[in-house]
Amino acid sequence: MDQTAKLAKALFKNADNPKLAWQLFKRILCSPPSAAHAQCVARSLPVIARILVRAKMLPEIDGLRSLVLSSCPAETRPSSLVSLVKLLARSGLLAEAVSQFKWLRSRFPDHPPSVFVYNLLIQACLRENDVDDVLWLYQDMVVAGLSPETYTFNLLIGALCEVGRLNDARNLFEKMPKKGCRPNEYSFGILVRGYCRARLCGQGLELLNEMKSSGITPNNVVYNTLISSFCRKGMTDEAEKLVERMRGDGLSPDIVTFNSQISALCAAGKVLEASRIFRDMLSDRELGLPEPNTVTYNLMLEGFCKEGMWEEAKTLGDTMKRKGELMKLESYNIWLLGLIRKGNLLEAQSIINEMIESGVEPSIYTYNIVIDGLCKNGMLSDARTVMRSMKSSGVSPDTITYSTLAQGYCCKGKMLEARNILQEMMKSGCFPNNHTSNFLLHSLWKEGKISEAEKLLQKMNERGYGLDTVTCNIVIHGLCLRGELDEAMEIVSGMWSHGSAALGNLGNSFIGLVDNANDCNKCYPDLISYSTVISGLCKAGRIEEAKKMFAEMMSRKIRPDSVIYDAFVYALCKEGKLSSAFRVLKDMEKKGCSRRLQTYNSLILGLGRKNQIFEIYGLLDEMKERGIPPNVCTYNNFIRCLCEGGRINDAPAILDEMIEKGVFPNITTFKILIRAFCKAGDFGLAQEMFEIALNTCGHKEPLYSLLFNELLAGKEIDAAEELFKAAINRHFDLGDFLSNHLINILCNEGKIDNASGILNRMIDSGYGIDPASFMPVIDGLRHKGNKKEADQLAKRMMDIVSYEKCKEMMAAGLSPELSSKYRKAGVRAVYQVCSKRKMITWIFEMIRNLFDCSSAPYRILKREETIIVEMLGSSFLDITEANRLEGSRLLLMHAGAEYSCHDIQWASVWS
Repeated sequence: MDQTAKLAKALFKNADNPKLAWQLFKRILCSPPSAAHAQCVARSLPVIARILVRAKMLPEIDGLRSLVLSSCPAETRPSSLVSLVKLLARSGLLAEAVSQFKWLRSRFPDHPPSVFVYNLLIQACLRENDVDDVLWLYQDMVVAGLSPETYTFNLLIGALCEVGRLNDARNLFEKMPKKGCRPNEYSFGILVRGYCRARLCGQGLELLNEMKSSGITPNNVVYNTLISSFCRKGMTDEAEKLVERMRGDGLSPDIVTFNSQISALCAAGKVLEASRIFRDMLSDRELGLPEPNTVTYNLMLEGFCKEGMWEEAKTLGDTMKRKGELMKLESYNIWLLGLIRKGNLLEAQSIINEMIESGVEPSIYTYNIVIDGLCKNGMLSDARTVMRSMKSSGVSPDTITYSTLAQGYCCKGKMLEARNILQEMMKSGCFPNNHTSNFLLHSLWKEGKISEAEKLLQKMNERGYGLDTVTCNIVIHGLCLRGELDEAMEIVSGMWSHGSAALGNLGNSFIGLVDNANDCNKCYPDLISYSTVISGLCKAGRIEEAKKMFAEMMSRKIRPDSVIYDAFVYALCKEGKLSSAFRVLKDMEKKGCSRRLQTYNSLILGLGRKNQIFEIYGLLDEMKERGIPPNVCTYNNFIRCLCEGGRINDAPAILDEMIEKGVFPNITTFKILIRAFCKAGDFGLAQEMFEIALNTCGHKEPLYSLLFNELLAGKEIDAAEELFKAAINRHFDLGDFLSNHLINILCNEGKIDNASGILNRMIDSGYGIDPASFMPVIDGLRHKGNKKEADQLAKRMMDIVSYEKCKEMMAAGLSPELSSKYRKAGVRAVYQVCSKRKMITWIFEMIRNLFDCSSAPYRILKREETIIVEMLGSSFLDITEANRLEGSRLLLMHAGAEYSCHDIQWASVWS
């Protein structure tokens, strides 16, 4: 055996060592010429080509081309290089294959490869969506004088259909006979599928007719494609006719035909029609219908779940379980999605155990379905439990699992827990994607945790997540919510030249967070970027600046949508500039943007402020014609307009219309009506509206406080008193009730017992009361001679005052000892912990508050055993000496002080 043969044998043995094999091949080429040399080279060439391609050694592949040109006979060079191109194309190295082929065509223009090679390369380019190279290959084929085959045209027609160029596909189809190619059943089928995907099933049907006239019998695939398309469009009669026509052509509708029908009907929401076909398949075997398979059952199960037909879904699921082989992993996943959609989360969790018992191992997708449902319903601890169960079953959580949990915590405002989840995620080898990071960033902005948002932004940039337009939009939205509109505008404008690096324009807190060098993939402002800023400017009344941003957006070829126009319409209507609003509306429709509900609500608001009621009725009629139903905001704006325009009697009719149309009034609706009737002095109708409101919205504090305050203002004191008692019984927050005003009115009218009863009722219900509310009642009781009752009320007043003062002291950082003693022994504990001097200071603070002498400074002096309180200011002149001494005596007695009333000397210096 000569040296060349030995090297060739060694090359074959070292196929698993590409580098060594490459060196051996080069030595074969350099071997001395012999009788066996040419044969060894010919045998070694395809072997080394496969070795290099498998190892993806691209520089060596280029070197192989050079060696072929220098060492192989001239007549074999083109074929050897063509073989290399085919090998590269079949191995998925498309770019290298096309590059080598183009070089080959330029080097050997008179030796074109076969049509097969062109078809192989075209097919590979189509798989990679490389349209440019497909066009080049077709043109080169024509230039080379080769006639494309039917298969070539089928590939090209399919590619044009995929990108939606149906007219070009049809033109190419019609040129086939001129090029010597006759369309076959696949040519027709590809074009029919293209038309059906574009929802042009009518043209697909025409092609079917043309197919028959050409003498080509349609196959099941063509019919099934058309049947499915007609079903999706809801044209079930046409689909049935096609099934009959299919039988007439000697074709039997197969399981794919019926599954296509069922799938399309379920997708269109026509589950009952799909169910009818399904039942026929189960029962009418004599008609020759195929038996439903797992796909059929799954389609029906999914259809029932999507339409909320839970009983039918459960019955079908039970049937599938009884048959055993039908209930596969996919079936369980469909059923789980249905249970989650229904909100039956406990059963969904139990399904996982059922799957395991049935021998069906839940997949990561199964667990993610359940975790997603639990998180969306706020059941985060249950979601964590499912994840632990998942790990114990040997299924590792993925990025989606961790991201779902993190987003669940973010939605609940639990940012610390979300951060812990992300840390756990990264420890397990999963890394958050852009979506997860952006969601977390949005949540931090929403929660107002700006510094944490900045840190996250920096980490996203450092870890190369690629800050995108979504990231920028989140920051822009956060700035607009905080009212930092100038910074938001700077970012939008800066994104055009700097991409996400424009976030550096936020100011000192963001400078340096974004690295320009990392911003290789530019992100530009989109419609959401401009819409966010323009809406913020309009809400802030900066309409002229909003117009400038709109002009910039238009100059950048970004088409506005209805949301942007609505922002302008609302802002202009709010400012009363109706003519400008209608000009915007005209431009909006000119740009092809439709009026939305928000558009009409803004216009009604603007017309209402101008009291143009007739025009509002016109807008409501227009909404009806356009099929835009009014919502509660629409009706509230209209009712407000009627009430403010003096047409209050028309308002109840609008309320009735709302309820008839299924638009439920809210608290705002009734507040408008109650306030209007009270203003008109019709307290009877106001109370009727109040009762209707309670039945519709429930017993809500804003309704009670509004009517109470309006009754007081209208001097309907008895009704106000009863309503206030009802509010106390319901334990409402009384902050918005003018209770002090009620007590003063009752005292002025001599109804001291009523006022005292209200105070005692409030105290018994645990309400904190302004001490000023007690004084007129205490004075009134004393004037009536009820000194004992006055003292009792004063004592109760001191309980409240002392309690509130202790709360202030604890909030100010006093020791836990103080808090504990206070709880045990009331104010006396404060005296035991604090010095006497501090105690007297505190007591007199309360005296001063009680007598409303806050402007009068005082100082406390101690001379031997006497505490001297020196008051400075004229506000104390309004209070009699007796009241002052009595008040101080009660305070000191209640606090347990060692000083009696005569121990206090009053030294007033009147200015």
